[in-house]
Amino acid sequence: MGLDNKISEVAQGPSKASGDAGSVEQQNLKDLVEADKYLAQKSASRRRGLGIKRVQLIPPGAV
Repeated sequence: MGLDNKISEVAQGPSKASGDAGSVEQQNLKDLVEADKYLAQKSASRRRGLGIKRVQLIPPGAV
């Protein structure tokens, strides 16, 4: 199960539940979102390139 699926599952469900068998508490949604951001930044830093694209701007009407 990926982290994206876990975040959507936690967001839809209750934060705590209790019954005869015991109680269950889900992970904090804020912590999961921060973990997802961290993993996205980590994978982006491993990609090739600097994330900057070099282009030449030519104004209209210039020859």
